[in-house]
Amino acid sequence: MALTVQVAGKSDVGCVRTNNEDNFGFDARYGIFVVCDGMGGQAAGEVASKIGVDSMLNYFRSPNGVQPPAQSFTGVSERARVLGEAIHTANLEVYKASHGEAEHAGMGSTIAAVLVQDNFLSVGHVGDSRVYLLRSGQIQQLTNDHSLVMEQVRRGLMTLQEAEKSEIQNIILRALGSEEIVEPDLEDLVALPNDILLLASDGLTKHVKDDRLLEIVDKAPSLEAACEALVQAARQHGGDDNITCLLLRLVEQPWYTRMFSKLRSKGNPPWQNSI
Repeated sequence: MALTVQVAGKSDVGCVRTNNEDNFGFDARYGIFVVCDGMGGQAAGEVASKIGVDSMLNYFRSPNGVQPPAQSFTGVSERARVLGEAIHTANLEVYKASHGEAEHAGMGSTIAAVLVQDNFLSVGHVGDSRVYLLRSGQIQQLTNDHSLVMEQVRRGLMTLQEAEKSEIQNIILRALGSEEIVEPDLEDLVALPNDILLLASDGLTKHVKDDRLLEIVDKAPSLEAACEALVQAARQHGGDDNITCLLLRLVEQPWYTRMFSKLRSKGNPPWQNSI
């Protein structure tokens, strides 16, 4: 059974900030979907997140095709290793840019990315932008925040409730551009028809709880309407940060597009035909 992706996204400056340091992008032809949340002085955050998104998309759009991963990623599929290599490439681009001009010094970005192929998908992330799976009336967070407060929660030094009120929520332990090499978390999943994936910056997730995210998406008449409602929910709770969401719905592919996909897949690189 082959699945195809319906997609919608929205980014909003929020109620307090004057500039938007979030960016998102996707290319359904290659099954790549990305959200980045930039950080840094002046407009550097905007630059870092844009480099992150553009680098990811360009990696898969390369006229030379996707190259075998140079990095070593264990325990995941070839598809996930390719996603990890794309994140490494994005990290290096942000790192080089941050060291190239004084006004960009110290800039960085989170990244949350999903790579979809038929009914398989891989998730990769660095930082505290998140990926959620909405399936059969339930919501599951697929990523673990690379933040100081969540590391303390995992170590039992802080409760989740304390973390949500902490004044150090914005301290990120891993980000694109902070070091020359970054270690993304990677995961593989088997997708089911009508699965929905939500990629979001923390401007949404710190204001809208998981059960409310699920409720909003379930009740919305379309993915576009769901994105709008998610952003408005975050704004209603203060909107003190930029707000970005990207929604993917996996649906069964019609027979005529399945035939086209089979013809197209003959020229695909090996990772696009593998689990």
